[in-house]
Amino acid sequence: MCLAIPAQVCELFDEQPELALVDVLGVRRKISIDLLRDDSPNVGDWVLVHVGFALSKISAEQAEEQLKLLSALGEASVAREELASDQIEDRAEARAVTSAEIRKPD
Repeated sequence: MCLAIPAQVCELFDEQPELALVDVLGVRRKISIDLLRDDSPNVGDWVLVHVGFALSKISAEQAEEQLKLLSALGEASVAREELASDQIEDRAEARAVTSAEIRKPD
């Protein structure tokens, strides 16, 4: 599975027209916009970025929706990790009790 992240174009470079500076959740990075030659982005436009390449232009509304979804997935991952951690602790306690019962002299 691949994940494309919304990024807003902050700067275009005359000397390197295939590159753009984008903002991804407060982090700025240079990316390739070469795949969008037919519909080149402008400063302020939103693009979907995957491994340093802008794959497509998207609307501000689509970007907002994608960012909300990514945020929700992040929270779900944290909850899932906490649940898995609790299950591991429960299993460890169960093993400790079982081991203690096995060693218990009659």
